[in-house]
Amino acid sequence: MTVREQYWKYSLFVLILGLGATIFVELTPFLGGILGAVTIYVLLRGQMNRLTERKHWKRPWAAMLLLAEAVLCFLIPISLIVWMFVGKIQDATLDPQSVIEPAEHIAALIRDKTGYDLLDRSNLDSLIALLPKVGQWLMESIGSFVVNVLVLLFVLYFMLIGGRNMETYLREILPFNHADTDRVLREIHMIVRSNAIGIPLLAVLQGAVAYLGYLIFGVPSPLFWGVLTCFSTIIPLLGTALIWFPLAVYLAMTGNWGYAIGLAVYALIVISQTDNLGRFIMQKKMADTHPLVTIFGVVIGLSLFGFMGVVFGPLLLAIFILCVRIFKKKYLEKSPETSHVKKPRNG
Repeated sequence: MTVREQYWKYSLFVLILGLGATIFVELTPFLGGILGAVTIYVLLRGQMNRLTERKHWKRPWAAMLLLAEAVLCFLIPISLIVWMFVGKIQDATLDPQSVIEPAEHIAALIRDKTGYDLLDRSNLDSLIALLPKVGQWLMESIGSFVVNVLVLLFVLYFMLIGGRNMETYLREILPFNHADTDRVLREIHMIVRSNAIGIPLLAVLQGAVAYLGYLIFGVPSPLFWGVLTCFSTIIPLLGTALIWFPLAVYLAMTGNWGYAIGLAVYALIVISQTDNLGRFIMQKKMADTHPLVTIFGVVIGLSLFGFMGVVFGPLLLAIFILCVRIFKKKYLEKSPETSHVKKPRNG
């Protein structure tokens, strides 16, 4: 290769790297929608192939049908949950007294039990001043959510239309041989499918079990706290304890010691074991990902990708481990062919 060709090659590489970094930074606000489209595409690609290859549907019609399925099965439930939280926060910002009165009640309970005044005048003023900022954050979050949903539908449609070509192109640019490329793509498919289906199912299952417990033990607004319990399952290590433990403490402080102890026992035995049983069953049906990969992957993913990091954080970590394994096997380990070659004797 001549000097001029080397210059062209490395200049093109730097140009691709620079433009790619710029595009990624500019697309960061829409990253949730793009990753959501990738996730739903992985889940729907099998149906798309059956409709177009076996039933001979035209790709645009098949894509429109699967878009409607995605809206009904994924986006509408998520939107309903979002609007429930929006309603709660909006009520608090429009009527600050609805937040201040329960806070004062809890503060009075803490003062009676411990002698510490949690809500003195300065803390109360800070709470009141915080409410408009919460309202502003809420409006920005709603706008971002709507935009990302539109981006998701737009990107998903074109991914479904050109899925085969996209996958072929991806195979060609990956820096692996045919066998390793198959392993990487299979790992991506398994982990995305496992996390995109398994984690929400476990969350809904634990949320439903927790909601039943909240009803039994007299927790106020049990549906709201049950939905919060669903979302808390994605937080590593602490998980549902972030919700049920403060509720049990609240019941104890209000004098309902029986309900408080009952809720704590119910959570430790039933809610926690529901998670363990659900994971045991799903590991047999889906990707058997190591728990440490899931825990650290979620921690990494939430900081990088937001909510979609629940899916793509473990995927990122698993692909890193797989690439290290491939590198070790191909370049660090002694190949079996050369290990059996006899060295010629001297003389």
